[in-house]
Amino acid sequence: MHMLITGGAGFIGSHLAEALLAYGHRVAIIDDLSTGSVQNIRPLKNNPNFSYTIGSLENRQLLAELVDDAEQIYHLAAAVGVELIVESPVRTIETNINGTEAVLSLAAKKRKKVLVTSTSEVYGKSNDIPFREDGDLVLGATTKGRWSYACSKAIDEFLAIAYYRERRVPVVICRLFNTVGPRQTGRYGMVTPRFVQQALQHRPITVYGSGEQSRCFTHVTDVVEAMIRLMAHEDAVGEVFNIGSQEEVTIRQLAERISTRSDSRSPIIHIPYDQAYQSGFEDMMRRVPSLDKIKRLIAYSPARGLDEIIDSVIEFYLGSESIEQYRKVGTSA
Repeated sequence: MHMLITGGAGFIGSHLAEALLAYGHRVAIIDDLSTGSVQNIRPLKNNPNFSYTIGSLENRQLLAELVDDAEQIYHLAAAVGVELIVESPVRTIETNINGTEAVLSLAAKKRKKVLVTSTSEVYGKSNDIPFREDGDLVLGATTKGRWSYACSKAIDEFLAIAYYRERRVPVVICRLFNTVGPRQTGRYGMVTPRFVQQALQHRPITVYGSGEQSRCFTHVTDVVEAMIRLMAHEDAVGEVFNIGSQEEVTIRQLAERISTRSDSRSPIIHIPYDQAYQSGFEDMMRRVPSLDKIKRLIAYSPARGLDEIIDSVIEFYLGSESIEQYRKVGTSA
C-alpha cells in the first residue's frame, strides 16, 4: 500500500516509516522540520519505496496532492515537548488543530483511512488511575498555558470522531504514553534523552519538581508496531486506544537508573517547576494507562522493559560523535 506520514521526519514518524517500508509498503512523508530532522530519515533516502517532502500542512495544495496519492494516512505532525508548549502556546494550538483539520478534510473527499496520534496529556489532572479511554478528562484552568496542548489534542480527537460519524471517514485514534527510544531529542523537554545526555556528560541530572511524579515509558518500536496493527484492524475504526506500558517509575527513580546504567558520576539535583518552566506550572503526579482495550483487540503487550529502553537511548547517544566527545571531556574534568 501507499502510506503518507505527516511529521515523518520526527522521532516516532521516522521509526514508523522504517517499519512500514520493512512491511513492503510505499511510504511518503511530509515534515516542516520544526521539531523533526533530516538526519532521522537519511538512511531511508536510497529506498525506492520512500519519498519525502519538506513542507508545511498549511500548504493545502501540496498536502492535497500527497493525501490524494496515499491509501492510508498516519497523522503524527504536532507541536511536541513541554518546553515548546509552555514557550509557544499559540504555535502549539494552531499547529495541532489546524493541521489535523486539514488532514481530515482532505481525507474525507475520498474517505481515506487516517490514524490520528493523540496523547496521555488529554487525561489532564484526572486521578482515576489507570486511565481508561472512556474516562473523564480533567483539565486545568485556561489561564494555565500548560493545558493548551492537552486541550488542542482533545479537540483533535473530537474532530476525528466527528469526521467519522458525520462524513464516514475511517479514523483510528491513539493516545501515546511517554514514547522513548533512539533519535528522541531532549531539546524540548523530553525527560529520558535529557537525563541520558546529562549522565553521559557527567553533568548534574536535573529532576524537575519533587521527582515523585511517576510515568510509564514505552519503547518506540512497540508503539509503532501497535499503530500499524490498529490501522490494519477494521474494528479499530472510530475508536480511541491507549498505547503505552504499565511499568511505573518515578522521575527520581528514572534518573537514578539512568545514572547507574550509564556509569555516570553525575549528581542528581532538583529544580522547582517555577524555575524550570513558569510560575504556577501544574503537572500530573501519575500517568498510567489501562491497556485492556488494546489487548482485547490486537493482543498488545509491550516487549521491551524500562532497562532495555534506557540502554537503547544510551547506545544511541554513545554512537553520536558529539556526545562521545562530551563524555571524554567529562571524564577528564
